[in-house]
Amino acid sequence: MPYQPTDILTSETEIREVIDGIHPAQTLKILDHIDTHCRVWIERSPFIVMSTVDAVGKLDTSPKGDPAGFVKVVDEKTLAIPDRPGNHRFDSFQNILQTGRIGIVFLVPNRNEVVRVNGSAKIVRDVPLRESMEINGRIPAFAIVVRVEEAFYHCGKAIIRSKLWKPDQAAATDGLPTYGEALFDQSRSGQTQEEIEARLKHNDENRLYDE
Repeated sequence: MPYQPTDILTSETEIREVIDGIHPAQTLKILDHIDTHCRVWIERSPFIVMSTVDAVGKLDTSPKGDPAGFVKVVDEKTLAIPDRPGNHRFDSFQNILQTGRIGIVFLVPNRNEVVRVNGSAKIVRDVPLRESMEINGRIPAFAIVVRVEEAFYHCGKAIIRSKLWKPDQAAATDGLPTYGEALFDQSRSGQTQEEIEARLKHNDENRLYDE
């Protein structure tokens, strides 16, 4: 039987009884646009985590990665994210079509802080915009255009605690299932594990930008 919590908080007051008020800088730092500091961070980020939500509140959080600067700062209120070949589920696209809401975390390797952006989103096919995102002769079929409502730096405590950029201190990966092992057991697709592993290897080596 799933765990049933017994001490559930239902108000911010209950939280504030344990954790006191917000430092003024934590509210003053939140911008409604991309300033110079946020822009240079975004242009140096090769990896983002993107969250969207559908009309009934179901969430999706997706990793996106490309060479640094793959998210284009179009202007101080607008970002553009290229769509690259993936699993064809289009969870984020479906959510954007329903609610048009998005949240993004921008990571830069070897820096503990992150930049966060929240706003609205649309899926577009503007040719000049997509052409500006070409890699290896491949132009993305779609782009996500984000209208910035909030942009701010987030402190580095989470990455410091996780030691994310200290691989020499990372836990051993022995015993972790491969992606192929997990797919074989979870999908029950009728393919052998060897066939799945071969397909995944092909995707990693040949399908980064090609369908």
